[in-house]
Amino acid sequence: MNTKYEECIKACLECLEACNHCYDACLKEDHVKMMAGCIRLDRECADICAYAVQAMTRNSPFVQEICKLCAQICDACGEECAKHDHEHCQKCAESCRKCAEICRQMIA
Repeated sequence: MNTKYEECIKACLECLEACNHCYDACLKEDHVKMMAGCIRLDRECADICAYAVQAMTRNSPFVQEICKLCAQICDACGEECAKHDHEHCQKCAESCRKCAEICRQMIA
């Protein structure tokens, strides 16, 4: 693993896992339509986190731009998840905020 990206890769993988768990749990909620925004952003966030990990592990020349976008999408997902009281949403929001912060630190 590229050690200069190690912390960021770990945060992205944790966020990806939290988003996938939240996505799956939201689909099982009684009022799925109310969770549509959360579900959509969970997918977007999980996908960009996975792509960011790939970019970092192959030392892409676009790591800075990809991780900047990852932080923006993590922020959006974290904000949406924080609106919901479900435990899976709250854990996802926390993971998204952490990932966004670490992505920004890495590209600073």
